Amino acid sequence: MALLRLGARLFVVAKNGLNNQCSSSPRQWHSTSAVAAAAAGQVAMKEKPQLRERKPKTGILMLNMGGPETLDDVHDFLLRLFMDKDLIPLPAQSQLAPFIARRRTPRIREQYDRIGGGSPIKMWTAKQGDGMVKLLDEISPETGPHKFYIGFRYVHPLTEEAVEEMEKDGIERAIAFTQYPQYSCSTTGSSLNAIYRYYNSKSMAPKMKWSTIDRWPTHPLLIQCFADLVKQELDRFPPDKRDDVVILFSAHSLPMAVVNRGDPYPQEVGATVQRVMETLNFSNPYRLVWQSRVGPMPWLGPSTDVTIKGLCERGRKNLLLVPIAFTSDHIETLHELDIEYAQLLANECGVENIRRSEALNGNQLFIQALADLVNTHLKSAETSSKQLSLRCPLCVNPVCRETKAFFAEQKL
Repeated sequence: MALLRLGARLFVVAKNGLNNQCSSSPRQWHSTSAVAAAAAGQVAMKEKPQLRERKPKTGILMLNMGGPETLDDVHDFLLRLFMDKDLIPLPAQSQLAPFIARRRTPRIREQYDRIGGGSPIKMWTAKQGDGMVKLLDEISPETGPHKFYIGFRYVHPLTEEAVEEMEKDGIERAIAFTQYPQYSCSTTGSSLNAIYRYYNSKSMAPKMKWSTIDRWPTHPLLIQCFADLVKQELDRFPPDKRDDVVILFSAHSLPMAVVNRGDPYPQEVGATVQRVMETLNFSNPYRLVWQSRVGPMPWLGPSTDVTIKGLCERGRKNLLLVPIAFTSDHIETLHELDIEYAQLLANECGVENIRRSEALNGNQLFIQALADLVNTHLKSAETSSKQLSLRCPLCVNPVCRETKAFFAEQKL
């Protein structure tokens, strides 16, 4: 959802608030995820899943926005992003989007350069998908062989390319599996719309039987993963500071115009946080905060950076950042949280200790969660959640209606 953050800048010319050179990492800042991402390297990002000999029966399309794997991919990533009317509706979009993409490319290239030269999201998604289908082949042989496909909105492999590959593979049962645990029209909604548009543009009906796992904010294994990672990082704080640590669950914000249309994302993120804290027996004070707010329009708050400043001013200088709406590291964890907030802002505010919990990445329990979600979904014979059938009360996108009907009318 760095996309919304970039989109907001269309309406205001903002100066770069970040120094051209990163300051050296302060002693009090620790991010296990950042270390793991650096160790993985660009070679791992090119890693391909293992080939399977038998013809796949069930295809799981792992939906996400994606991120540029190399610096040369940044421009095309931004161009597709700004051309997406589901995400950022613009006047004269076909003319304005290319201009904005060119304008934004140097700044965004610089950010990706600082985190290793590209996004690790494809690498992590491939690892998660490969582990998931191996488990599914074991626990649900009657629906196997299973094959995962990656469908990104703004970089290759694009959602449409993945759907085409699934059709060519002769998949019988197709599952559109969002990799955003909490549903938003701007993320999962956009990806599902892309599937509908693929078939509508070709005036063809799918040969596959489609269904979707469109949200899973309180899945027990997901909650346990987050709780385990929070506890792991809390244990790394100095013992005399541990009970004083404030946990900041950080998720990408939304413009209030989107929230006020009835987007369910804020309440679903809140549900995840509540379950995690229940699992932790409310061991520490906490807040749900919202990152990536940029531009003059009202956004959902409180914002992560303002909260860090406010807590420090009030003497709460031991902080744990938890990316609660992201399933793998990307620009918003590795740059925004790790560099902008936990290094530069923390130094400015005089933070004593600040840590960031790991993203789910290659966590084995998380991979079990993915397999369990798919297995349960296959057994349910449901095409979607009940929530997907309900449009936002003030929805302004007619394609949403068509997409919801597309999945509702599938015969499993």
